[in-house]
Amino acid sequence: MRSNFLAATALISGLAVAGLTGGAASADEATVTPEQQTSVAVTIYNNDLALIRDSRKVNLIQGENDLAFVEVSGGMRPETALLTSKDAQISVIEQNFDFDLLTSQKILEKSVGQKIRVIRTNSETGADTAEEATVLSVADGNVVLQIGDRIETAAPGRLVFSAVPANLRARPTLVVRLNSPQAGEVPLVLSYLSRGLSWSADYVAELSPDEKTINLNGWVTLTNQSGITYKDAKLQLVAGNINQVQQEFARPLNMAAGATDVMPAPKMREQAAFEYHLYSLDRPTTINENQTKQVALLDAIGIPVTKTYLFENLSQRYGSYFDRNASDPKRVNASIRVKFDNSEAAKLGMPLPQGTMRVYKADDTGEAIFVGEDHIDHTPKNEHVDLTLGEAFDVTARAKQATFDKISDKVFESSYEIELKNAKKEAVTATLREVLPGQWKMLEESATHEQVNAQTAQWQIQVPAEGSAKLTYKVRVSM
Repeated sequence: MRSNFLAATALISGLAVAGLTGGAASADEATVTPEQQTSVAVTIYNNDLALIRDSRKVNLIQGENDLAFVEVSGGMRPETALLTSKDAQISVIEQNFDFDLLTSQKILEKSVGQKIRVIRTNSETGADTAEEATVLSVADGNVVLQIGDRIETAAPGRLVFSAVPANLRARPTLVVRLNSPQAGEVPLVLSYLSRGLSWSADYVAELSPDEKTINLNGWVTLTNQSGITYKDAKLQLVAGNINQVQQEFARPLNMAAGATDVMPAPKMREQAAFEYHLYSLDRPTTINENQTKQVALLDAIGIPVTKTYLFENLSQRYGSYFDRNASDPKRVNASIRVKFDNSEAAKLGMPLPQGTMRVYKADDTGEAIFVGEDHIDHTPKNEHVDLTLGEAFDVTARAKQATFDKISDKVFESSYEIELKNAKKEAVTATLREVLPGQWKMLEESATHEQVNAQTAQWQIQVPAEGSAKLTYKVRVSM
């Protein structure tokens, strides 16, 4: 039973292992610790990918060196690891990434068939007694021990191991064998790609009382589940879609959700990098293990916005007519759209990484209320941002087909009536957009349309306060 295994592993909390300080390392292996780190740079991409550049000073001997770089990312893609030095001629012979970590469960699994000791403590005298046991199995969460001439299916005491099984490490470790023509302290740079680090952009927009402008704040949200902490790291973020060959990689270590850390002050500097955009934090930052961190990206005040009430395809959807024969057509609420230009003239003008933009507006008492959110794609400078925030409660429409005539096998004429209602205390302008099938020609209309593209007609209709307006049109369609 699983409870037996948990009980067994709990008993290993007072673990005693001979030779534990050496771990699974070979006798002549040199450990390269985080204390030897001189700098670390982290560049995070959009799709669970990061580039780590870890610089450490290492004492090398002349000839072959076995170096164990501890505290590397548990999500390392080992085939991408590159060890270099500007000050020395080194050549890498082989490298191994050890991510099988030392845990109670792992040490039991690796000890199957091996002899261990079981220590029991007399509850009255406090004296310890030891018995030799052989680990027969830990399958399905059950520990099975042979102690003398009996089989135990639950650990009867503390389990003591004589050594750490091979290839078990306390932390993710990259073991590198390299050749150095000379001895001495050498600065090395270990670069590799890693899973387990990600970032996204989040935006908060505050709509002015007259709904003519917004104040915009942008945040970068970083999540570190790579298994280690990056102390005083140079942080860069890449916005853009980078092509990656799809392969099966070892997944990062399973990490629990961590705390959230907010950094309100520093801003990020943006620059073009190849065909992407690079955002660099203006000072080092520590990205803790199992942490979500927020860093300020941008702030802009007084960006002009346009609010639109939009109805799409009320009358027809590529020839399939919507409620065309209903005596009481379905009421449809307008979509609320907010649009602004990402330009310097509009007090913005910087590449915006993809993310979620949330919009707030103050009520009559000055308290902010949430009015909607939308996802934005990577938006270059001098493009526009178009947000759909929800449906208007007070601006509605009903559409019906008034006539339908078949002129020939492939030519049809139809007329439509669309009634718009506005329950607000101020007049609104509603945008009606209809996608028309085949080749079409507008025969009659109560308001002049704009041809948005080859398939789309659009009208702007003024709807008075607490009133209604009607659009009628007749169209010929050739299929």
